[in-house]
Amino acid sequence: MDLAYIPSPSRGVLNLGPIPLRAYAFCIIIGVVVAVWLGSKRWVARGGGRHTVGDIAVWAVPFGLVGGRLYHVITDNQLYFGEGKHPVDALKIWEGGLGIWGAIAFGAVGAWIGARRRGVPLPAYADAIAPGIALAQACGRWGNWFNQELYGRPTTLPWGLEIDKTLPDGTVVQGVYHPTFLYESLWCVLVAVLVIWADRRFTLGHGRAFALYVAAYTLGRFWTEWLRIDEAHRFFGLRLNDWTAILVFLGAVAAFVLSAKFRPGREDPDSIDPRAAEERAEAEAVAEDAAPAEPVREAEQGAEQPQDAPDTPAKLSKDSEKPS
Repeated sequence: MDLAYIPSPSRGVLNLGPIPLRAYAFCIIIGVVVAVWLGSKRWVARGGGRHTVGDIAVWAVPFGLVGGRLYHVITDNQLYFGEGKHPVDALKIWEGGLGIWGAIAFGAVGAWIGARRRGVPLPAYADAIAPGIALAQACGRWGNWFNQELYGRPTTLPWGLEIDKTLPDGTVVQGVYHPTFLYESLWCVLVAVLVIWADRRFTLGHGRAFALYVAAYTLGRFWTEWLRIDEAHRFFGLRLNDWTAILVFLGAVAAFVLSAKFRPGREDPDSIDPRAAEERAEAEAVAEDAAPAEPVREAEQGAEQPQDAPDTPAKLSKDSEKPS
């Protein structure tokens, strides 16, 4: 039934005068905001400082964007280099093309730098931010919808995605395809919920919540990657990203198991963020300064007598009876 198909947007950019506002960039920005917001709440709940996640994200986000773009350009170099191609297009990140594997790897390097500057253990920080990263990916995938890219095989399912676009080489693409962007977005939301639940149920620590996120995400990514039909390198019948997902999944499972064996439990809340103790001390000092002074009790006021009180009529009468 055609009315049930998911339509693609007619354009992914809104020109505000000379300034182009690109939906792909907005989806990434929204994802970063969600990740920092949720990560901050989880970090504070674990005993960390209010601004630590944001301070470290200042390092992690730029590194992640650079890493994601590098991975895409390297693994899909045929799109930018060779006869008839334009290498400068490799810099046009707004047109899409971020590899999550490179984004996570380089983002981890940036997070490590930021964490060292704050005296924060990276595994604890990764555990706090893990579900936020999954939600950021869920938001970012909608950028692929605006760009009409990374869709799957043709389908007649009622939730199929309508594609109507012209490729740079002039090829016109029209049809209904699997909305792999939607599949992965929904999967990432489920991964975030799983990590939050498991973290509360089993008190995960020392990087295990992050390892769970990675393992769960790669399972869904393997399936959505299998559905995609965009050009990609293949080895032994599988796309490169499928092999990457398999290797990363095995690494995440191994990390989870080894962490549970050698470092059970969760980090001491007082040991994960030096800045948190300073923030608590500052908050207590402000609270003490803002507290009202204790009122003087009425009984104490009544017990005090003025030193120079005037003579009462009874006292004057007694004084008059004394012999002169």
